[in-house]
Amino acid sequence: MLTQEEYSEQLYTEDEILLQVKEAIVQAGMPEVSVEPGYGRLLTMLVRLSRSKHILEIGALGGYSGICLSRGFAAGGRLTSLELRADYAELARRNLELAGFGDSTEYRIGPAMDSLKLLEAEGAKFDFFFIDADKLNYTNYLEYAIKLANPGAIIAGDNIFLRGRTLNTDRNGPAIMAV
Repeated sequence: MLTQEEYSEQLYTEDEILLQVKEAIVQAGMPEVSVEPGYGRLLTMLVRLSRSKHILEIGALGGYSGICLSRGFAAGGRLTSLELRADYAELARRNLELAGFGDSTEYRIGPAMDSLKLLEAEGAKFDFFFIDADKLNYTNYLEYAIKLANPGAIIAGDNIFLRGRTLNTDRNGPAIMAV
């Protein structure tokens, strides 16, 4: 019998661009931790239904989720993506360009907390947030998302249930407790 996650993951197939992104991530030796296809489609749908134009992604990896987010934004939309590593941001930038979103994406490289402080100082505001970075800082990222949110903004976080581990009181490592 399939688990709920296995069932939902089998409902969605990936298109050629997303398959190429996953392959590029493998070729670059990056961790294979992109969002699953069903979650990617959910992100696209949430962005589209909310008519979000200004999106902040915390954690770019190779650009898979950035493409999913960008596919949903309204005309004139913009993705700002925070990524610790320059090599990851460069691969993500190339993949977003491949998907047709190169001109509507900005990458900020370095610790996300530093970038968030700069965004706050610049008076930046966003309609949609996707938090998918180091779990120990999720609460800090959430606090900044609230500060940077336009009224009615949506804040989404990846790995909230950590495949059931956050619901298991016997498991209480630092990452699990942070989420």
